[in-house]
Amino acid sequence: MRISYSTLDTYQTCPLKYKFQEIDKIKVPKSKEAFFGTIIHSTMKFIHTPSILSPSLEQALDYFSKLWNSDVFGSEPEERAVFSQGVAIIQNYYRKNNPEDFNIVDLESRFQIDIGENDNKHVVSGIIDRIDKTENGYEIIDYKTTKKMPAQEKVDNDIQLSIYLHAFLKRYPKEMDNLTNIKVSLYYLKHGVKLTAMRTKEHLKESEQLLLDTIKIIESGKFDPIISPLCDWCGYQKYCPMWKHKFKESRKMDSEEIKNAIDGYIGAKIQEIKIKKEIEEWQEKISEYMDHEGVDRVFGEQGIIARILRKTYKYDKKRIKEILEPLDKWEDVLKIDGIALKNIMEVLPSQARKEIEEAKIVDKESKSFSIKKNK
Repeated sequence: MRISYSTLDTYQTCPLKYKFQEIDKIKVPKSKEAFFGTIIHSTMKFIHTPSILSPSLEQALDYFSKLWNSDVFGSEPEERAVFSQGVAIIQNYYRKNNPEDFNIVDLESRFQIDIGENDNKHVVSGIIDRIDKTENGYEIIDYKTTKKMPAQEKVDNDIQLSIYLHAFLKRYPKEMDNLTNIKVSLYYLKHGVKLTAMRTKEHLKESEQLLLDTIKIIESGKFDPIISPLCDWCGYQKYCPMWKHKFKESRKMDSEEIKNAIDGYIGAKIQEIKIKKEIEEWQEKISEYMDHEGVDRVFGEQGIIARILRKTYKYDKKRIKEILEPLDKWEDVLKIDGIALKNIMEVLPSQARKEIEEAKIVDKESKSFSIKKNK
């Protein structure tokens, strides 16, 4: 299989989006976020392209402005806000960096690397934003325009940076003996922060295996949709079973009964939220009155309200362990905390992540509704 890092990333974000994009070849307009990321990356390349004199801040802003396309945005206020954000990113970058201080080896360097062996051999391609020569080695840098900046652990285990290092070492194989002086970095431009990490030979081997595992899953034809906040910016919503109903033309295929049921349910849930809030406010006032009067029952024209004190308890984990371990019963009461596992998954070694994924089993299935109020 021939595959790029960006398409691998698409599969990990949403397998169904990967299918629409790479297999079905469905074309969708470029999103505003993708447009913004592209022109910021182009401006960074302009700033660091080697020349006698590096571009000034004014020249960089002028270059950014000439790439701008107002037609991408739906409203003038939105366009102004995003344009101002781009200007702020460039200004902040110049405040923290002098382009003349860097020894640029390459910009937007395209690569292809082979992974796997024999019948399990594949080609992975991509583009490295920037490679710098440092005093003792090199630094591989990828620019990010995302709003969220992750913890350092994310960079320490980032598969993208490992792929880029693979490609760099294919270009300069002798640098394999100089890994301790090669840095890999993600530069979060909206925050003006660069997060840097190192890689070992073991890291590189683990990342290659993780790539092979992902490719194997893709080849198996598993393309389930994944719902996430990124759906709001996805151009494939009208093809996705999780969003398709939203795009039915004037609900022509729906009966009036179903339409009323959908609108009625949403309206009732919104009213329920409002009523719950009112109940909480009344409860608080009544509780304050009870505390003030020293009573636990109050009387109204429609009935009586009684306040009941309920206590819940938790066990001292250390003490329980001391009691149960000698009886060989401690393992029987341990529980796996799924939320805690999810929080640490990104910072675990690839082999540990793989083993945890393989350990998942279906416990029970249920169906429930949730609503999202239209803006």
